[in-house]
Amino acid sequence: MSWKITAYAPRAVIESALIAHEDAFDWDPDIVLSGSEIAEDKPDDWQLEAWLAHEPGDTEKNAVAALFEGAPSGGKTPEFIIEELPETDWLVTSQQGLEPIRAGRFHVHTPDHPATDERGVIDFTIPASQAFGTGQHATTAGCLAMLTHMKAQGLIFRNHADIGTGTGLLAFAAMALWPRALATASDIDQVCVGVVEDNAKANGVRMGPRGGELVMTVADGMDHPLIAARGPYDLIMANILAGPLVSLAPDFARSLAPGGSLVLAGLLETQEEAVRRACRRAGLRLAGRLVNGDWSILWMRARRR
Repeated sequence: MSWKITAYAPRAVIESALIAHEDAFDWDPDIVLSGSEIAEDKPDDWQLEAWLAHEPGDTEKNAVAALFEGAPSGGKTPEFIIEELPETDWLVTSQQGLEPIRAGRFHVHTPDHPATDERGVIDFTIPASQAFGTGQHATTAGCLAMLTHMKAQGLIFRNHADIGTGTGLLAFAAMALWPRALATASDIDQVCVGVVEDNAKANGVRMGPRGGELVMTVADGMDHPLIAARGPYDLIMANILAGPLVSLAPDFARSLAPGGSLVLAGLLETQEEAVRRACRRAGLRLAGRLVNGDWSILWMRARRR
């Protein structure tokens, strides 16, 4: 069985707790955290949810409560609701029946929905799985729109990498826009290897080391011999979290070719300045940005040496 801790509070309070979570480098990885609005017609009413594989004790409760210290509410911790959940893959369940999305040139849908035959639209089937990135989240959709914009600007990429790939969707999208490029995808989670391979097969994406093929590996950020060997990259995509984006900014910069592009997502608008500041310190400049809901998508570029 699994357990969940839920706290309800205004949006600003929950966002503050999410930022505190990203800054908590000693956070227990067995506690999976998320924040979201409760209903579309109540955009200022949010909830913080923490999932655990065991009944939460004082240590886990205190860790979640500590996230609210210094929040706009004056540091007052909201009341927790603790509940035991039936044995279910909650990620898959939450993604079942998701409606198709259209972002830039892309139409993304689960197998429950038909493909599109609209001319000029690139169709991907991404089933609910144990990995994130089906396209429905604002960050993933925003990245698809940004890649479409970059293609429209006439950019040509010959070597790209998707760091924290999840389902492989962003890597597939870049391959569709720049079909001759070398393509590399990585994730810190071993389960993503099988997910990406299955999704590649379902979408006609070839796996392999040559141009027009995808190499998948397990890596923590840019720290992997294969990622180093296949660089430098003229495009790196990273749809992860603001904290890791700040930490990885120097590694991204070192791995980019002169004039190379970096697409960053997974950060709230309120976290954008911290990410941009880290990128500036690493020698990257802002080339473009878009906002999708509460989320920022950044296009950074390396200097031309």
